[in-house]
Amino acid sequence: LFAGYGRLIFPTAFGRPSASMTLDEVGSLLIYHNYVNTDTTIDVIREMEARRKQGEKIFYDIYTEQEKRRDPEKRDTGLFFFRGGANAPFAVICAGGGFYYVGSIHESLPHALELSRMGYNGFALVYRTRTADAACEDLARAIRFIFDHAKELGVDTRGYSLWGGSAGARMAAYLGAYGTDAFGEEMLLRPAAVIMQYTGHSQYSRLDPPTYACVGGRDGIADWRVMKRRLECLKTFGTDTEFHMYPGLRHGFGLGIGTEAEGWINAAVAFWERNRKRGGVN
Repeated sequence: LFAGYGRLIFPTAFGRPSASMTLDEVGSLLIYHNYVNTDTTIDVIREMEARRKQGEKIFYDIYTEQEKRRDPEKRDTGLFFFRGGANAPFAVICAGGGFYYVGSIHESLPHALELSRMGYNGFALVYRTRTADAACEDLARAIRFIFDHAKELGVDTRGYSLWGGSAGARMAAYLGAYGTDAFGEEMLLRPAAVIMQYTGHSQYSRLDPPTYACVGGRDGIADWRVMKRRLECLKTFGTDTEFHMYPGLRHGFGLGIGTEAEGWINAAVAFWERNRKRGGVN
């Protein structure tokens, strides 16, 4: 059912799963992540399986075969798609992994699935981890792909959002501030909101879109103070922001199922909706 792209459900650059592994061992592949929830993992796989059995297309290549021949690393890229409501807004989620691996099974596939259950169209991006620039180029291409195929995909391109955790949050922030044209694609509408989880990204400017951020208080990788300070600086520009810190949590909590952060995604969606209705960023 997942022929041609099944390998991309799990990290490809580090700790590739062996044939003997079971889904409850997925956490061992995600060295920068915590609170990997087996029930969530199984939910994602079962939903993907069910959608494929119904004939639904759940994965899209963002590069042509010719582009992949020129850069073989582009073979390990693409968009997983969890369809929500017809012509509903879309979100692109970028999992983290320190630009070392892409932790999609914990940090973008579950998010995209949850958003689809809320009626939105959720895309989980698998990107090149060679450099941050290459990753951002992949995100720019993904956005362009969605815009180019909006009718086929059944999505509304107005007021979309970019989401990311850790390294993926940096990508979302870069594209939100600088746009697709800064990373090799034509200029497209910028997102109505950027949703960031646990990142040390500290750059900011008047170009940044409305930004929601959440982080754990015991995060040894991304200091919550850095994230809070960044949003406070954005607020001085009149940019809408929202910040949440969960005192007991470490890095990479994903959806936060079973933790004090559980339900954060609902607040993030409410923030996105508020800014989408305001017209977002052009």
